[in-house]
Amino acid sequence: MPKLLLASTNPGKVSEYQSVLGNIGYEMVTLSQQGITKVAVEQGDTFEQNARSKASTYAELSQLITLADDSGLEVDALGGEPGIHSARFAGKGATDADRIKTLLTRLDGVPWEKRTAHFTCVIAIVTPENQLELCYGECHGIIVFEAKGENGFGYDPVFYLPEIGKTMAELPTDIKNQISHRGQAARKAREILQRLYGCS
Repeated sequence: MPKLLLASTNPGKVSEYQSVLGNIGYEMVTLSQQGITKVAVEQGDTFEQNARSKASTYAELSQLITLADDSGLEVDALGGEPGIHSARFAGKGATDADRIKTLLTRLDGVPWEKRTAHFTCVIAIVTPENQLELCYGECHGIIVFEAKGENGFGYDPVFYLPEIGKTMAELPTDIKNQISHRGQAARKAREILQRLYGCS
C-alpha cells in the first residue's frame, strides 16, 4: 500500500484529514512518523502559495505523495485579517486561547451584523515528480462575543454558523467535517487521489 504524507504538525488537522479521507487505499503517515523535523517556510502572500510551498518541500524530502494545506480565518471588519497570519495572530508561541482573546479584543465594540467572517482552506497535493493539484474550501459565519464549545481547535469556538445556530466547536466531528472549509477541500482531495492515483 502506497503512503500519503499528511504534512502538518497540528494534531487537530491530521485527525480531521484522517477522518475525511478515510480508506482511500493509502497508508496515511505524518511528518514525525517519517522522521522529518524540517519546518517548511511560509513566505507566500496567499493560502495557495503557502500550501504549494509546504507540499513541495515535504514531497521532495519524503519522496512521497504529500498533502499540505494553508488555511485561516478572514474577518470582514478587520479587512480580512488575520488571514494567512491566523496561526501567528497573537504572536509566536501563542495558544488557541491567546489567538481567540486577541481576535475578540480587536472586535470589541463591533456590532453583531458586522462580525461576518469566513474560513478558507487550500490543499496542495504534490507528487515526488512535482505534479501539483489544488483543492479549495470556504465556510461562512459570524464571530461571536465569547467562545463556546469544546470540539475542534483554532478559532472554532468563536465561529458561529447562523444556519445551524452553533459555533464550529459545538458541532460533532462528523457534522463539522461535512460543512467546514477543511472538510470541503479534503473531499475534493479525496476525489483527486482516487482519480489520479488509482485508489479504490
